[in-house]
Amino acid sequence: MLLSLSLLVGCGSPVSFVPRAGGGSENAGAQKFAKKTTVSFDSFLENFFRTEVTENTLNLHFTLSNPESYGITETPITLGDLSAQTMDETHATLENTLSVLNTFDYDKLSSRQQLDYDVLSDYLSAEYFVSDLTLYDEILRPSTGIQAQLPVLYEEYRFYDKGDIEDYLALIALTDSYFEQIIDFEQQKAKAGLFMSDYACDNIISQCESFVKNPDEHYLILTFNNKVAQIADLTETERETYQAQNEELVKEHVLSAYENLAASLTELLGSGKNDCGLCYFPDGKEYYEYLVYHNTGSAKNIKEIQEMISQKRSSDLTAAAALMLEYPNLTEQCNAVRLDGMDSVATLQLLQEKMLAQFPAAPGTEFTVSYIDACMEDYMAPAFYITAPLDNYEKNSIFINASTDARTMRYFTTLAHEGFPGHLYQTVMSYEAGLSPARAMLNFPGYVEGWATYVEMLSYQYAGLDENVATLMALNQSALLSLYATTDLGIHYEGWTFADVLAFWDDYGISDQKALREVYELIVEEPAHYLKYYVGYLEFLELKEKAQETYGNDYSDVAFHQAVLDIGPAPFLIIEKYLDEYYVAGGTSVAD
Repeated sequence: MLLSLSLLVGCGSPVSFVPRAGGGSENAGAQKFAKKTTVSFDSFLENFFRTEVTENTLNLHFTLSNPESYGITETPITLGDLSAQTMDETHATLENTLSVLNTFDYDKLSSRQQLDYDVLSDYLSAEYFVSDLTLYDEILRPSTGIQAQLPVLYEEYRFYDKGDIEDYLALIALTDSYFEQIIDFEQQKAKAGLFMSDYACDNIISQCESFVKNPDEHYLILTFNNKVAQIADLTETERETYQAQNEELVKEHVLSAYENLAASLTELLGSGKNDCGLCYFPDGKEYYEYLVYHNTGSAKNIKEIQEMISQKRSSDLTAAAALMLEYPNLTEQCNAVRLDGMDSVATLQLLQEKMLAQFPAAPGTEFTVSYIDACMEDYMAPAFYITAPLDNYEKNSIFINASTDARTMRYFTTLAHEGFPGHLYQTVMSYEAGLSPARAMLNFPGYVEGWATYVEMLSYQYAGLDENVATLMALNQSALLSLYATTDLGIHYEGWTFADVLAFWDDYGISDQKALREVYELIVEEPAHYLKYYVGYLEFLELKEKAQETYGNDYSDVAFHQAVLDIGPAPFLIIEKYLDEYYVAGGTSVAD
């Protein structure tokens, strides 16, 4: 066995600040739509987009660089609304939006409109189904929670002009009042017996306490100063004024918000009734089934997903064993792999060249690769891609952690995951294909992370390694991810305890109890997190296999990849439905 345990937390790609669509964000829009049932479908989508994108300033800023071109002007500065009243309205507002969507004559829509209709209907229906289980949502999670994502979004907030600086300063001043809403929500969860475990609570408290250390040298102050210093049309007086304002606001409204959150969570310690998976809560299995569908986009039920994962793991390990039997020194070669240590830009350029045998070329796209500030290295993933705005996707940004060893395959495959042919490439290609703004607001983790994992596996063959070495390393990575995915399903659906997890991993030669305890607790805190990577990956493999069977000699990887990119992020059953229409030998879509 080549398997070795590493704590996989995925990439850090902040896309949307809304914890879960349907939390009241459709309210105003649905009321508008209900009064205009004869409006064209495209207008419906446009109104839906404007309502969603203006729900909070972070979504608007990261989605559009020029909101005015979309008819969006003078929007209020807000972090959104997590009040009990807004969350209570979720069910009704989703129902209203779905009702209006159903007024359109599906048969009279164009093919592209039917695709948008199918995707939006499926997404909103899934949210509607679970909208009466709002208190099962967890806003605070170690890697995907608001308290973890918000600093990243603040740090990466782009300053195009002075107006952006002033909006940003007004926004961070709202942090403490927004966190009060989070505290209220957690208190409601505690009253309902749905509060997190003590170890999860302690984890969030520790994050908050770490975040507020060294306030005078805080990275939200240092990085702001760096960004403002790069804006050429500011006078020195303006620059110093903005920097002083930011430092004051960070200390008085951001750091104080985290201190208050830590104190409030400390008071709630002991309120949790469940230290294990979601299935131990009254409606936990039902909620987990929703999370699995939302995170994977797979129409398979839990048992079918479990079987799919198990079969893939078995085939991967069988193939790996056969390789190691035929080439006895292969494991040693894998462990000895060290790359040339090219810089990140050169690595991404190499990936762009190598991928062309299997993927269509990207349009003219610029990208920058920057190191994460040293003051942020302990908080950030090895790398992350900042999703480009819809109206400015020619320029893209990838950030890497300077502590990542550029000589390792992990570094190489991470850049493939985040850049080419991963997140950056997939985003640009979907936008270039005409992805509607309304769909760009929806979140399909199974497609997005499944694609990035799928191309990451292919990228082992792009690194210039011996073919057998590359194959074995990819098989090993796939098998390891499968263990995380099975553990996720075991904990949250089957009710595995920590002892069950130890027994499962021991069957694969891994028995480090301390590391496995970290895995267990992270999976309890982040249900279905690993599934978006692995199940999404397996769904792409199934799609490819079906395409190969369907098109035979007319199949090509380039055409297949072009088709799924043209269709864009969606549940996999919908992608399969439209694949024939978008697939053209040679990789050029003819869909309208």
